[in-house]
This record gives sequence, C-alpha cells and structure tokens, in this order.
Amino acid sequence: MDPIVILFSYLALLNIYSFYLMGADKKRAINGSRRVPEKTFFSLAFLGGSIGVFIGMNLFRHKTLHRSFSVGMPVIIVVKVLFFLEFLLV
Repeated sequence: MDPIVILFSYLALLNIYSFYLMGADKKRAINGSRRVPEKTFFSLAFLGGSIGVFIGMNLFRHKTLHRSFSVGMPVIIVVKVLFFLEFLLV
C-alpha cells in the first residue's frame, strides 16, 4: 500500500476520533460524568489530530475559554502544516 494513503488514512481516523472524543467529553461535562484529561487532547493533537480537536472544540463550544486550548490548538495546527509543507517540499 502507498505510504501517502496510509498517512492520510491515519490522519483521517485520528481526527475523526479526536472530534468524537471532544463531543463525548462535552456530554460528560454536562452529565457530571468522568472526564477526558486535557493531556489526552493535547497528545492526540501532537500525534496529528489537532484539526479534529479544534473543530470539535468550536462546534461543541467545549474548552473554548481555556487559553491553553484556544491558543494552543491553532499553534499546533500551524506547526503541523508547516512541518507537512517542509516534508513535501524536500
């Protein structure tokens, strides 16, 4: 299988999972259930799921008041995009 297809499949699945987890955590917050640790979201973002976390954060209006998320996720996305562009151009 082509490595590019594997990479895009990995990123797609990770972002879908990150988005889902953000929605699930919002629901847990409303219900007072056990929450997903913030470090889990940042770990997923660093592994490539930052777009899913960011979209979920804004769509579900979850963690948008946390400065670490409102600033951190866009920074992670920019760094990932720059890294990806550098990878493609070399």
